Order: sequence, then C-alpha cells, then structure tokens
Amino acid sequence: MRARLERARAERWCTLRGLRAFYSDHFVLPLPEGHKFPMAKYSGLRRRILETGILPSAALTEAPAASWDDLRLVHTAEYVEAVANGTLPADAQRRIGFPWSPGMVERSRRSVGATVAATRAAAADGLAASLAGGTHHSFADRGEGFCVFNDVAVGARVAQRDGIAQRIAVIDCDVHQGNGTAAIFQHDARVFTFSMHGASNFPFRKEVSDLDVALPDGTDDTAYLPLLEQHLDDILAAHDPQLVFYLAGADPYEHDRLGKLKLTIDGLARRDAIVLERCRAAAIPVVITMSGGYATDIDAIVTIHANTIATAARLGRDAGVITQSC
Repeated sequence: MRARLERARAERWCTLRGLRAFYSDHFVLPLPEGHKFPMAKYSGLRRRILETGILPSAALTEAPAASWDDLRLVHTAEYVEAVANGTLPADAQRRIGFPWSPGMVERSRRSVGATVAATRAAAADGLAASLAGGTHHSFADRGEGFCVFNDVAVGARVAQRDGIAQRIAVIDCDVHQGNGTAAIFQHDARVFTFSMHGASNFPFRKEVSDLDVALPDGTDDTAYLPLLEQHLDDILAAHDPQLVFYLAGADPYEHDRLGKLKLTIDGLARRDAIVLERCRAAAIPVVITMSGGYATDIDAIVTIHANTIATAARLGRDAGVITQSC
C-alpha cells in the first residue's frame, strides 16, 4: 500500500505541465493612510506574473472564501464568530494590526481559501501556489502580526480531514517565527513545524516549533543557504511528509524594514530552488504561500515573490524529465 502511495506521489510531479495559482488581491483590506502593511504587493505580484509570462492567465484562479466550517477546524468557534460578526475587542484588533471591517473579514477568508484551493491542487498536480497567505502568527483563539486566520494550519487540517495527507511538514522561511502555527500543532506529531527566522525579531516571546533555527541579525546568503539545505534534508528524511507547506517570505531580504537579515534577491531565489527541488526529488507535493515582505520598495517585494512563482513554474515544466522522480 505504501509503495503505491509513493508511486502516485511521484507520478503527480511527473505529469505536472503547469503550475496553478490562486489569488485574492482584488479583495482589498481597507487600511488607514500610512499603514505599514504592503497591501499593494498582492495585485502587483499577479500583474507581474501575467506581464512577464511566468504563468498564463488560465493558470490563475480567483480564490474561494474559506468556509466557516473549515476555519473552525483550527480556530475556536468563539474567535471565528467574533471575527465574522465584528465583535472583536479593540485590543484584539490592535494585536492583529488591522481595524475590523467587512472587507477585513472577506479578504481574510479569501486568503485562507486560496491556500485551501492550492492544497487540493497540489494533491492533484504535485505543486500549487497561493498568491497570498502565510499568516503564521494567527493562533487558534486569536490573531496577531497582520494575521487573522492561519491559512496553512487550515490547509493542513483540510488535507488531514479529506484524506489528502496525514504526515505534513511546514517549511517556514519567513523572517518571523511561525508562532501561531507552532502552537496549533504542538500536540500533533503528524505535522512537523520548521521555522527559520531572526532570533531578535518579532514575536519577542517565541513558541516552540518542532525545529526552530534562530538566526543572528545580519545573517547573509552564505550563512543562510547551507543551514537551510542541511535542516531540510534532515526533515524530509526523518519525517517523510506526504505534503509540504512552504512559506516563502520576502522579509529576510537585506532591505526589509522589519527583517534584520541580509539575504539578497538572488539568495532568496536560491532559497526557493533549494526547497522546491528537494521536495521534487522526494516526490512530495508542495503548497507555496507568500508570507511577509515589508521593504519600502514594493517593486523589490514583488520581484522576490515573482521569483518564487517563476522557480515553481520552471520546476513544474521540467518535472516530466526528472528521472529520479518518475
């Protein structure tokens, strides 16, 4: 039985001829003037993908709204109801960093819906992307750090419920620790949480992931990339996941306002290639999410995220000739 499942996994990568991606950028979160959250990066990313031909328009699909039932697989009924009905206390809204509005609710559901849709697409195809998501600071009963609902956690629970995968790995390469994700899965040995983040960065009270790699300020490409390779190889070998969620944060970038690390744009592209090539070699389906990015130069953020999708698209096109997976 296991051999058949592994062969089916490999065949999904082998037959993949195009990457599917799910977007929610036209569901805009209304924010006050001068707010630090870079909402414009999402529409900029989709425009860049289309204008440069990274993906054809037919490969991009508007994200559905996540169902309330799917959200309750991860979040408490009380928290979901407070978000839905606009009864979040003022301090809870401050912790999230967004004022409540119907637009905030819709955008948050669509962002999760993009990752859930990408989860199902990756199960069928081997690889898929959410052009949003990575909201890893959201806990079961609260949000924080610009994260309302935890899209990766919901995607993972949907995968487990629907028989898509039971053993899952979360490869979190955002510069901030995935504290909400770590807390949500702390008692589920089927989900391995890996966070490679800045040691002195938000959140200042860290949770405990299955593996945390806390990096000193100023860590650059030459220090970061070998560490990622080493730990990723160990995780894939030891945990043997049936599905990977990859949070491809743009905020380890050297000019990110909130990052404190020194990765270059080329280094971040090599990071993406390391994660995706190793998962392809192991024939593990991958769900890509964007996660954070706070550089003053929005174009740089868009470039970093577009490079992630371009790398995934290339690997998807090349998958049929990779003999070790086929």
